[in-house]
Amino acid sequence: MASGIRYWFPHKTRSWAAGAAVMVIVFGAAPVAGAWPISFPASPSDGSQAPTEGPAFKRDLLPLFEKNCLRCHATRVKKGGLDLSTTEAVLAGGDSGPAVVPGQPAASRLYEMVHDREMPLDRKSRVSAAEMETIRLWIERLGTSKAPGRPGVQLNQHDIFPIMLRHCTPCHNHRRREGGLDLRTRASMLRGGKSGPALVPGKPERSLILQTILAKQMPPLGVFDSGVTRPPDSDVEKLKQWIAQGAPERDIQPDVAGTEPDPLVSDQDRRFWAFQPPRPVAVPSVLRKDRVRNAIDAFVLQKLEAKGLTLSPEADRLTLIRRASFDLTGLPPTPEEVRAFVSDPDPQAYEKLIDRLLASPRYGERWGRYWLDLAGYADTESRDDDREHAWRYRDYVIRAFDTDKPYDRFLLEQIAGDELADPGRAPVMTQELADNLVATGFLRMTPDPTTLGESGLIQDRINVISDEIQVFSSGVLGLTIQCAQCHDHKLEPIPQRDYYRLRAVFKGAFDEYDWMVPRPGSKAHPARLLPYVTPLLDPVALKERETIRQATNRQPSLQIHALRTALAEKAKPLEREIIEGRLAMQPPELRDDLRLMLATPPAKRNAWLKYLAEKYEFYVNIDPFDRDNLLKDTYPEYRKAAEETERKILSLQSRQIPEPYIRALWDRGDPSPTYIYKRGDSQNAGRLVGPGVPSVLTDGQTPFIVTPPWPGAHKTGARLALGRWLVRPENPLTARVWVNRLWQHHFGAGIVATVENFGRSGARPTHPELLDWLALQLVERGWSTKAIHRLAMTSSTYRQSSRVTPEAERLDPGNVLFSRMPLTRVDAEALRDAILFIAGRLDETRYGPPQLLFVRHDGMVMTPDPSAPERRSLYLQQRRTTVHTMLDLFDYPQMGPNCSQRASTTVAPQALFLLNSTLIRTLADALAERVRNEAGVQLADQVDRTYWLAVGRPPTAEEKDIILGELENAYEAGSSQPDARRQLLARLCHTMINSNAFLYVD
Repeated sequence: MASGIRYWFPHKTRSWAAGAAVMVIVFGAAPVAGAWPISFPASPSDGSQAPTEGPAFKRDLLPLFEKNCLRCHATRVKKGGLDLSTTEAVLAGGDSGPAVVPGQPAASRLYEMVHDREMPLDRKSRVSAAEMETIRLWIERLGTSKAPGRPGVQLNQHDIFPIMLRHCTPCHNHRRREGGLDLRTRASMLRGGKSGPALVPGKPERSLILQTILAKQMPPLGVFDSGVTRPPDSDVEKLKQWIAQGAPERDIQPDVAGTEPDPLVSDQDRRFWAFQPPRPVAVPSVLRKDRVRNAIDAFVLQKLEAKGLTLSPEADRLTLIRRASFDLTGLPPTPEEVRAFVSDPDPQAYEKLIDRLLASPRYGERWGRYWLDLAGYADTESRDDDREHAWRYRDYVIRAFDTDKPYDRFLLEQIAGDELADPGRAPVMTQELADNLVATGFLRMTPDPTTLGESGLIQDRINVISDEIQVFSSGVLGLTIQCAQCHDHKLEPIPQRDYYRLRAVFKGAFDEYDWMVPRPGSKAHPARLLPYVTPLLDPVALKERETIRQATNRQPSLQIHALRTALAEKAKPLEREIIEGRLAMQPPELRDDLRLMLATPPAKRNAWLKYLAEKYEFYVNIDPFDRDNLLKDTYPEYRKAAEETERKILSLQSRQIPEPYIRALWDRGDPSPTYIYKRGDSQNAGRLVGPGVPSVLTDGQTPFIVTPPWPGAHKTGARLALGRWLVRPENPLTARVWVNRLWQHHFGAGIVATVENFGRSGARPTHPELLDWLALQLVERGWSTKAIHRLAMTSSTYRQSSRVTPEAERLDPGNVLFSRMPLTRVDAEALRDAILFIAGRLDETRYGPPQLLFVRHDGMVMTPDPSAPERRSLYLQQRRTTVHTMLDLFDYPQMGPNCSQRASTTVAPQALFLLNSTLIRTLADALAERVRNEAGVQLADQVDRTYWLAVGRPPTAEEKDIILGELENAYEAGSSQPDARRQLLARLCHTMINSNAFLYVD
């Protein structure tokens, strides 16, 4: 529209009022109250052009904004950080950047949003065509020097500090003062360094900071690999202008929660159910009181009876023990355990079973895995670069579940373990102090590619922080706040300001301008690793342990070196053969010189050899990054030798004791200021904010208090304040989110189906009263996770049969009312572990470094020696890309950056793998061997034992008759073959592993 208006009424040749008046006629719009007045001044008698007069803000724009905009964008209510009540505020813009670009209406977001009818958002009013033209002309006039009322741009320190942070302070800060210079504050700039003051207010030409940038001496080229770049011309001009203005400072306080009502989040926003604290609820009265074992049943029955339904009949004991065993341990019960439970006459036999399973060390391994999903746990970075020390966090999680560590303490340790106690003041390292530090690995699990080189860019660091905040928000808060990184959340009452307040909470530990790399780097790039001190050991014992570690590792290290050397020797003639083949394709007269070029190190090549290298090296030499794959693809015998060598090396590495380090997070104190990044762009800093939590989860009038965790602590205490806020009983989400996750894993779906999203855009709870009751029970029972397990698993709701009746299918087709237990396929880890367990091949060694994985040339990922006992899937190396093939096929979670809810698919490759995999056939043979050893030679006894081991029950009479008949027929047909009966039993075991009875749990 705007371009058309300019065509018909060029603003340079017509007055603004006349042009707009004709526009009203063209568009058929009548002047409205609050629009600019239309006047037609008389033509000068001398025939000269009348002076052009433009719209004024107070006279023409302010009434327009009052009618259409100020209910959302004023001093009191400042949506998106935008205030349209004064010219200065309009020019200052909001969280998404400038609202207007003086002289450029088409580039101004204010005009664009109004013109495209995206604003006003509530559609209560419409900006007329005449009003749009007023806005356009006012913005256009702002670009002229004669524009009335246009204020001069007065800069302050917060316009400059973001420039310093991006381009200067990585080398010139309080920790690393290159040249004795700290550029974080105006005072430190005036103080300067070895070359004198960096800043001379009012004199840009004498200010070293500006002159070295203009001379392109700073930042030096050598720091570009660390993510530091030269400031763009616009930033340099802003720095020059600030210095010329006298380098003024303003007392601008960070935007934090105060005692006044929050202008961006209303009380109406807080009335949404998930943003209200859980309230006590009365347990309902129901008709089928005989089915009520605890309050869970009453809440579920209330919904069922309203639909004319009731709970399904109770499952038999064979079903219940298998269900409970897989649920709590991830492994099937043994035949002996099943028989003991089925024959136990005690009325409390089932309750005793649940207590026994909760006390099993396998419980922590099973349920710890679910938490590791939330944390985004992996033993590798995004490109499968090893993380040697992440496993300590995995072990911490398992122990926490085993000991039923209260959930509030569990969260506190992971959010702010380093601020709970000071290890430096303790006379000895206790298990609690060690756990506090290891637990902070929760905030170190997402991919971190920032070790060295180009990956050290500021944006890469910001991405790591963003991923960790996403893990925290989705896993603990049950909110999706990631959208607010770039703008106010469109679906939730979460302003962009709140996202950056939360970012400020983590700033003491995660500071993109004072970064620590994940792996050992250099003096300029300290690594974020802490030494692990074994609890309760004195210095002498610690030294002895280190001596033992080095001695233990020496022999495997020598063997690994010998294996690699031997393989390299085997590769040398093959490499020469490939190179000679490539040289044969080059001109004959150059071949000898090309050989000389390849044999000469680059630094020692003369001009001729350098020329040859530039022209020919790419074509004749072997790319070192592709060398191994090239040799394997070209020479099958080399591939076989290389894979065998790799298997041996992995086995030797598994025997080595790793260095004692912790992948932890800790507050370093004195963080850089936090600015809102307009539109999420770190190059475009906006308002200064301080630490805080999402306002919608508070009353909006209570400050977020941050204090150091102990007197004299060089820590902010911000994450500790966050952790304590999280575990307050009145927090609306913490307890609800956790009990909902526990419910999801027991019943197949959460009471809130979107377990990571309790906001307005998420699903509504099917049983809101039950959810609140469970949340309050968690708090009342000391935040005990096992107490919630007992409540859920001893209920009649959990003990239901999974059989689907026509009535239940009609009235509760999706089982959202929990009218039956869902039939579920065992997940990836439980399937692999169960097969190893029944085959007698499961190594139940607990804790420690992971069992390394081997990637075969065809892409198959497995353990190095499939013929040896294997550890539980939890203890396999958790890779991000090259995942163990069997786990990958059966929906192992992808950590991007974490997994809140696993998928469950049924696809052909799963069945094909179980039918055709050599690994599965080998395990079926092992199961058959176990059956023969335990059942003897009688075929009927072997069939019974196979069923008891595989599915936890005896075969039915019909099943047994069919199997025995088929086996006898098959034996008669192939009885002349050696080991015919052995092979038939192995086939039966293979069939049982492929059966639905094994793959699914009722």
